[in-house]
Amino acid sequence: MNGTARSSAPWVPSVGFMVSRLSHLVALGLGAGLSRRAPGTVGTLWAWLLFVLVQDFWQPGDVAWAAIIGVGLLLGWWASMATARRTGVADPGFIVIDEIVAFWLVLWLAMPMSGWGQLAAFALFRYFDAAKPGPVAWADRVFKGWGWRGGWGIMFDDLVAAGCTLLVIALWRF
Repeated sequence: MNGTARSSAPWVPSVGFMVSRLSHLVALGLGAGLSRRAPGTVGTLWAWLLFVLVQDFWQPGDVAWAAIIGVGLLLGWWASMATARRTGVADPGFIVIDEIVAFWLVLWLAMPMSGWGQLAAFALFRYFDAAKPGPVAWADRVFKGWGWRGGWGIMFDDLVAAGCTLLVIALWRF
């Protein structure tokens, strides 16, 4: 595709599409975006699982988590931009790297938390990401488009949802 919006039924990616380019593999969260139902939720669950596994087996410190999230943001921006351009869909639901990186940010900054606390963080993040109240809706609109701006827009609204989630958690703890 050349960056023009599709007018037909929603396009659904395949495993072949995902593995055809590194950008697709990253954007689809190593397969989480292939889910036919609620790919954003599946991507967030995948992010949670990866976070717990990395935390349990590697136990990275704050500098390492900051680097992981920073690199994830840059890779996600590039992969989202490239994948959206190739599919002709400005912000396809099957791109889930935005949920993955944003939820890593939530978990990293809100830890330590019990399993129940993590579940509450998951539910809050999914609410803010899916319902898009107030600032999240603004963030979803402000960077719509193609190229670097559209790629950043795909990532940005999830970062704002992460910020809203962290604000609620901070208020709850206060």
